[in-house]
Amino acid sequence: MGASSYIVRGRGNPAAFAWASRGAGRRLSRTEARRRFSVDDLREQTAGVECRNDEGVIDEAPAAYKDINQVMAQQADLVGVVAVLEKGACVRG
Repeated sequence: MGASSYIVRGRGNPAAFAWASRGAGRRLSRTEARRRFSVDDLREQTAGVECRNDEGVIDEAPAAYKDINQVMAQQADLVGVVAVLEKGACVRG
């Protein structure tokens, strides 16, 4: 809800079975994120992004996820970046 998105092209690395991660991955479990963050935290973390900011999506707080930029840097041998889409809106239903 608060990170950029990457469009990538796989490099077909056989050592990784031509595989790459499909997202940043969670840093915190959903339960831990709900325990740790409040609606105010969620609003602060998603400032400038059109998205839900209520109790029902606290577990999706950006700080509950790994840093996508770091994840992408770590898999540079697996994918080539085609484009980076900056955050602006998030629809989660």
